[in-house]
Amino acid sequence: MSNATITLAVPSKGRLEELTREWFAANGLTITRPGGARSYLGAIDGMPDITVRFFPASEIARELIRGGIDLGVTGLDLIHETSESGPEIVETLQPLGFGNADVVVAVPEAWIDVTHMHDLADVASDFRSRHGRWMRIATKYITITRQHFAAAGIAEYRTVESLGATEAAPASGIADIVVDITTTGSTLAANGLRVLEDGVMLQSQACLFASRKAEISGDKAALMTNFLARLGLPQLHHGK
Repeated sequence: MSNATITLAVPSKGRLEELTREWFAANGLTITRPGGARSYLGAIDGMPDITVRFFPASEIARELIRGGIDLGVTGLDLIHETSESGPEIVETLQPLGFGNADVVVAVPEAWIDVTHMHDLADVASDFRSRHGRWMRIATKYITITRQHFAAAGIAEYRTVESLGATEAAPASGIADIVVDITTTGSTLAANGLRVLEDGVMLQSQACLFASRKAEISGDKAALMTNFLARLGLPQLHHGK
């Protein structure tokens, strides 16, 4: 008898938990949480070899990248933000069609001549001579910002880590522009901000991911094959 198990992490609360459980149920797998909302341990009916863990979405991303879990549901934005190598360390098995949002660059409406990233590059290079400091970007997405701005050839800025409402940072004088996540852009617009025409850095949604660092071989590989087949998904492209 095999002692192998597969660990699946799903969001621990809110709409993401609800939609994740609905998605698995629609695919014939019912996730239970016997200990109630405060329990971090769950199961899948009829599949005792699958251990379900309820974690915050950001922790799921970290554990996938670390190899601490085999499978997990979290946002694509969190995979990209948690580690620069995150997209290479995890395998996207299935976009789930919910949690859709874009990570965007937004500038004040008053910056009428700034419509594209190349315009922002010009502003950034002139900012220090005009204002005596670098352009400040408020964001929770430090890694994504660094990568995207480097690709755009923009280096003359500093990030201000946002712990609250990022979109309010320019109006309060904390930052000049923002990198934020948005679904409709209405909150940004309400705060006098406008997304650059080429300012969508990442289109995100919830996905089912597999960790490329997790040890999956032998009996565990067979379990994984069976589990993914139950979901109608292709097999992993990696293994150890």
